[in-house]
Amino acid sequence: MQTLIESTMYQLSQLFLLPALALITLLFLYSFWLLGQFIVQSRRRRQGGGRPLLEHFYAKPDLSPDELDLAAHTFLEKPRIAARVAPMLGLVATMIPMGPALKSLADGQLAQVSENLTVAFSAVILALIAASLTYWMANVHRRWLAEEMLEIEALRRRSVA
Repeated sequence: MQTLIESTMYQLSQLFLLPALALITLLFLYSFWLLGQFIVQSRRRRQGGGRPLLEHFYAKPDLSPDELDLAAHTFLEKPRIAARVAPMLGLVATMIPMGPALKSLADGQLAQVSENLTVAFSAVILALIAASLTYWMANVHRRWLAEEMLEIEALRRRSVA
């Protein structure tokens, strides 16, 4: 019975390698797409634009501070999720090939060991690069949005006075 459970768990885990690798690839591409957006927004901010929360406020000036805070969280949601999920998927994509690699090592098939370890380490490297980029950009965006919140509060104080 224990062997059945173990073999079932092994086979189930192997089913997740391809989806994990596909998601890591998508997150890696997404992080570079975000980097492009980040560079464009950074340039626009230096020229006085590129302030999505401020633009949101100008479109709907009656928004409460809580609604603006919710909008700021919405702007940050996808990069923050990507920054947290990518390392987890990297770990999954590292651990799944380790079983077959160890089995191949026990059987003396060094080429199979090498192939499985290449997949494992490549996946974790790409996942960590994606996570690092999205984490860094999400933090800078968070600071930018906090600056915009302060600008909006200053505008509100001026309009009341």
